[in-house]
Formats: sequence, structure tokens, C-alpha cells
Amino acid sequence: MTTVHKDALFVLVKSLSKSEKRQFKLYVGRLGVNTDAKFLALFNLLDKIKKYDEKSILDSGIVKKTQLSNLKAHLYKQILVSLRLNPVNQNIRVQIREQLDFATILYQKGLYKQSLKLLDKAKAIAIENEEKNIAYEIVELEKIIETQYITRSIPDRANELAVQAKNLSAMNVMTSKLSNLSLQLYGIMLKIGYVQSDADFKRIKHYFEEHLPKYDLKELGFREKLWLYKAHLWYSFLIQDFVSSYKYASKWVDLFYEQKEQIFLNPVFFLKGNHYLLESLFYVKYSSQFRQTLEKLESVVAGKDFPKNDNITSLAFLYLNANKLNLHFLEGTFHKGLYLVKIVEFGINKHKDRIDAHHIMVLYYKIACLYFGDGDHKNCIVYLNKIINNRNLKMREDLMCFARVLSLFAHYEAGMDYHLEVQLKSTYKFLLKMNDLHEVQKEMIKFLRNLGNIYPHELQDAFQELHARLKLYENDPYEKRAFLYLDIISWLESHLENKPVAQIIREKAMAYTR
Repeated sequence: MTTVHKDALFVLVKSLSKSEKRQFKLYVGRLGVNTDAKFLALFNLLDKIKKYDEKSILDSGIVKKTQLSNLKAHLYKQILVSLRLNPVNQNIRVQIREQLDFATILYQKGLYKQSLKLLDKAKAIAIENEEKNIAYEIVELEKIIETQYITRSIPDRANELAVQAKNLSAMNVMTSKLSNLSLQLYGIMLKIGYVQSDADFKRIKHYFEEHLPKYDLKELGFREKLWLYKAHLWYSFLIQDFVSSYKYASKWVDLFYEQKEQIFLNPVFFLKGNHYLLESLFYVKYSSQFRQTLEKLESVVAGKDFPKNDNITSLAFLYLNANKLNLHFLEGTFHKGLYLVKIVEFGINKHKDRIDAHHIMVLYYKIACLYFGDGDHKNCIVYLNKIINNRNLKMREDLMCFARVLSLFAHYEAGMDYHLEVQLKSTYKFLLKMNDLHEVQKEMIKFLRNLGNIYPHELQDAFQELHARLKLYENDPYEKRAFLYLDIISWLESHLENKPVAQIIREKAMAYTR
């Protein structure tokens, strides 16, 4: 029987580039006895087949069923060892860890002096590059060795190591507390979403203040400041204080530009920080700064020194293109942004094993909004249906909610209102079920439900009335979230002023720029 699930070994083999496959075969072939090894034969078979099929592996005669599990585990380990030796993966962190391993081997052989010399060099590199967890491990090993080999070259060696261990431990504890707070706030965001009432706000505020450790900013290093700014960022997002989120995202990104070596040591944090900065700028509609930040990020990522691996490439694709779409939304240049659709579709197909389904659906929603803004409502509906028909989308139900609401407006604009009543009932039931029916959504659905009772000559007054009601919520701290997903105000103004929605948004963008 064919196994269609994503086998971990098979996914790993398929993730390898041509150069990584070539290096693996060279690594295996370094000893002649490996050239006919079973694990190499299994590697070649997995490299050839297009989907994991256990039956075809057993039929190949490479291995018996009872031995397959062990052979797969051995091959998996050998691939990881080969990847570890690849110069592409040899960053500072790996190099320090390697030196620690070498020092441990020397210690176990009783070569204490050589081990201590290696550890001292590795510790200096670790501290210089803010790798304090590894630095603490090194100090602990130094303490163990010093109890067995008394060095008289440095006076008061025991006190020196004790002070270093104490300082590193304190900094690691601070990092742990701040990273825990950041992670917990992020978990609240995923589970509950933005605050929706004064009670929610007070609860989150109390939680944040209670769990934020006391600190002196001057005494914090790069890593501690990074987690501090991340915690403040998630708190700002939760309470929908986007000016504050812009402030702390800026501090996060500035950390990297002030210590540029950290960009290459922590490229993922650098990318994420820029993404949240761009997201904050989008929310506060600061288009000129948004463009500058995006162009600067793209320039750094394209640089020859910027780290390149599968994970970084996938994240760069996701963040750059999502924000390029956002830039067209900010500036109202929907038609100009249509070139991104093919790029995004190609990228989704290329990186689908490394990008989670939620982020793929976010990209589809952005493409749908792009088509909606350009007046191509049928293509808008096509991409919204990819979200609405996705039964596995568990996270961020708000995305599903607004996809359904936008679909209603797209059907209305496309003149496809013959089954609008069925969709209205379905959407209303969905919103009630997820208990996320805000006043803005109620007003929009109420408007669409009454459309059938409005005479053509009364339509303008109906648009004006809805516009007036929604404007009341535009700056409401708990209702403004709706306008982040769907600029319904601009859509209404396009009908009231008889202008394309893109023109309305462009005019607003010009006003913000001035």
C-alpha cells in the first residue's frame, strides 16, 4: 500500500540543493567501503522518486522491512552530518559549538591545558557575538577542568570564573524572562487576537506589567534588548497601539543596523523585525517611510554577504512580497501591483514545504484585495474561495471572517447577486459561530441584506448613511481592526464620489504624504 504522508527523511532529501546532494555523495565516498552502502542506495532511490512510497522501496531489494526503520534513521543522521560540514552552514554559532566539542574531547583525553586554551578562545568569540548561553556552558566546563588541573598562570582563577558564571547566568535569566513574556504574548495573540473591550485591555495590561522583569536598559546586551523590544511589540499589537508597535519595531531593527554583524548571525530575527516594522508602518499609513524601509530591506537581502539557506530564502520571499503588496494598497496602485500575482504564485509553489498554510492564505487574501481594488471582482472571488474553502485553516479565524465579508462585496460589485442571500446567511452563521461579530461587520451585513429593498434612486442615500455610521467606528480602539483588513470606507467613498476605489486611496495617500 502506498504511503502518501510526508515522511521526514523524504522531505529532507527533497529539500537538498544540487550542491548539497553532490557534497553528500562526496562525504559518503570519502571511504571506499561506503560506495555500495545500503544507505547511499536508499538516498539515490529517494532522490529519484516523486512521492514517498514504502512499497517501492521494499520492492527495490535495498533493504528488508525489519531493517528499513534503522536504515532510514542512519541515512537521516548522515545527511545532517554532511550538511553540518557544508561551508554555507558554518556560522559563528556552529563554529563556537564545534570548538566546545573539540575542547570536551581534549578534556576527556586528559589534555587539560590544550582544552582550556581552546575554551578561552571560544568563550571570547561567544561573548563578542552575544552567544551567552554557549559562553555559560564554556565557563562551566572551565570550572570542571580547573578543579582537576590547577593553572598558576592567572591569579585568582577560581574567583574570575565564578564572577563570569554569575554575570552570564544573570543575563541568561533576564533573556529567558523576556523571551518567555514575548512568547506568551504571541500565544495570546494567536489564541484570542486583539483586545475587544476595556476588560480585555485591563487584563492584558495587568499581565504584561506583572510579568515584565525590572531592568536597567544600560546594562542590557543585544540579546536582552531584542527580547525586550519583541515583548513590547506584541503587547502593542494586542492592544492595537500601532504607533507604539512602530516605535518598538524600529528599536528592534535599529539594534541590527547598529551592530551589523548581528544581521549575518541572526538573519531570521532581522527579517522578522523588518516585517513587523513594515506591518506597523502599514497600519499607521506612513507610506513614504514604508517604501524606504522596504527598499533598504530588499537591498540588504540581495547583498552578497547576506546568509543564504532554504529557511532564509523562504522567509525573504514571504516578507518581501507580502509587503510589496501592502505598498500598493497604501498608495492605491492596484493595477501596477498585478505583476506580483505570478511571482507570489510561483513562490508559494516553490516554498510550500516551508511556509505554513496560514501565511499562504494571507498572501491569497492580499491578492484578492489587489484584484478588488483594481475592479477585477471575479478574480478577487477566485482567490477568496481558496481561503473560504480551506477547511484546515484553524488559526486566525479573523482572516476567514473578512474573506467571507469581502466575498459578499465582490459578488455584489460583479453583479453576481443572484445567490447573495444564501451567502449572507452562511456568512452571518459563521460570524455568530466564531463569536466575533463586531459592530462594523453588523453594519456591513445589514447594508447588504437590505440592498434588495432599496430602489436604484435611493442607493446613493444608502451608501451615504452606511458611510456615516462606519466613520463613527474608524478610530474606535476595539472596532478599527475591521478597517485593517478591508478598507470599506474608501469603497463607499468611491461610490459616493463616482470614482474608482484606487483613485480614492491614491488621493488619501497623497494627503498623508504631505
